[in-house]
Amino acid sequence: MTPTRRALLAASACVVALSMRRAARAAGIMVAPEATGDVIGALDFHLTSKGETLLDLARERKLGILELMAANPAVDPWVPEPGTPLVVPTQHVLPEAPREGIVINLAELRLYVFDRDGVRTFPIGVGRTGYVTPIGRTTVVRKQEGPTWYPTETTRADDPTLPAAVPPGPDNPMGAYALYLGWPTYAVHGTNKPWGVGRLISRGCIRLYPEDIEALYPTVKIGTPVTTVSQAVKLGWQQGALYLEVHPTRAQLNELGRSGRYTRSPAPDITERVTTAAGAAATRVDWALVGTAALERLGYPIRIV
Repeated sequence: MTPTRRALLAASACVVALSMRRAARAAGIMVAPEATGDVIGALDFHLTSKGETLLDLARERKLGILELMAANPAVDPWVPEPGTPLVVPTQHVLPEAPREGIVINLAELRLYVFDRDGVRTFPIGVGRTGYVTPIGRTTVVRKQEGPTWYPTETTRADDPTLPAAVPPGPDNPMGAYALYLGWPTYAVHGTNKPWGVGRLISRGCIRLYPEDIEALYPTVKIGTPVTTVSQAVKLGWQQGALYLEVHPTRAQLNELGRSGRYTRSPAPDITERVTTAAGAAATRVDWALVGTAALERLGYPIRIV
């Protein structure tokens, strides 16, 4: 049985929880996931309605379009059949990084914020091929509401029609808020093209939905540490269970964005990593499920112990 099938079969046990979450969203209340060990949130499920696209659902549920498509590889993202059951991947294994400040996992197109209230997570747009965000540690060095965008020389060479500076407003690709990083020319910011969130589309900056950067901006102080990693494979424990989360490669994400599906290719051998993470529970690992998860790369946690 595939991880997708297991998740969909579990939907029948989630009817009450689903109705409560939907009622809360309708009332404008954010249902915040609680951190338990290394895993936050919970998988959710959704039945498509007539005229609904995965792009609509992605933004509503604070997901990127590619992560929602990867979790539902057999579904047409633009014209799904009404009543199609979808896995909503709102559960995440935390990246292997210091749990402080901002942690950006480029491989999963997601940003995490750790503060005294717990952990929040947002989908992001990241650099396309040839424009990779640096990996490592830096800090937030400046904040700006209504930032001015100064295209780099390379950007203006690619598009000579661009002015030297783009003031705040609807034509500014940085959106309404920006958190500038210690790496020159890199920032976490909003966007005037929300459809680009959850894609490989920028020149290395980190883009958030307008409503997400608006929520994040006032809570981040200058000096906040920022860690960027690229972890397509994550392992973590939650309440005595070990979970494996495997994301598509950059090449697969590009293919997914072009054609709506991607060619499967298994993650490099992760036996040693799984064995180490499992520790004394290694004899209970479901290795068949590990192999399936590594091949399908659905991008959400699968229980393997």
